[in-house]
Amino acid sequence: MRARGFTLVEVMVALAIVAITLPALLMALYQQVDHAAYLRDKTMAEMVAVNKLAEMRLVVASTRNVKAGKSNGEETFVDRDWYWWSDVTATESGKVFRVEIDVALDEERREQPLYTLVASLFGDLTIDPEGLPVPDGGGSSGSSSGGDSSGGSTSGGSSSGSSSGGDSSGGDSSSGGIDSGGSGLPGEISGGEG
Repeated sequence: MRARGFTLVEVMVALAIVAITLPALLMALYQQVDHAAYLRDKTMAEMVAVNKLAEMRLVVASTRNVKAGKSNGEETFVDRDWYWWSDVTATESGKVFRVEIDVALDEERREQPLYTLVASLFGDLTIDPEGLPVPDGGGSSGSSSGGDSSGGSTSGGSSSGSSSGGDSSGGDSSSGGIDSGGSGLPGEISGGEG
């Protein structure tokens, strides 16, 4: 009795199946790598924005003055150059200023930043007995939030944030915060999934 092997038709069908499925698997792998790189960049952009906001709060804490207007700059973070744009505008109350910080990897991506952080700062501060600035009414003096423009938003206090960069999937929303804990420095930070 002869041993039966694969016929030419069976081999051709098997090769056709492999030729169809292998590129699909490779595309899925490449997309996963692209998404991981995008999320890494977005997380770093959020850190750059939070660092910039912390710098602004330190200036406000030391000078007791908030200057409205636009500014921009370049910052090196994790061996990469990041471009940021900030816009400080007064609100109706007069003492509260709205701060919006956009961060991108490219100077030309101003209209489509990788991350946008929206926060508030108080401009009329008094000094407590220990020398730390506190707002006139006591309590927390600022809030910020960052989020994803894909349908969800996050908020901390009375401000909200969004980010863009091409991710239009789903609608996750989350909130969480770090309270200043009575340290007297302006701010409560609540950041979202970016």
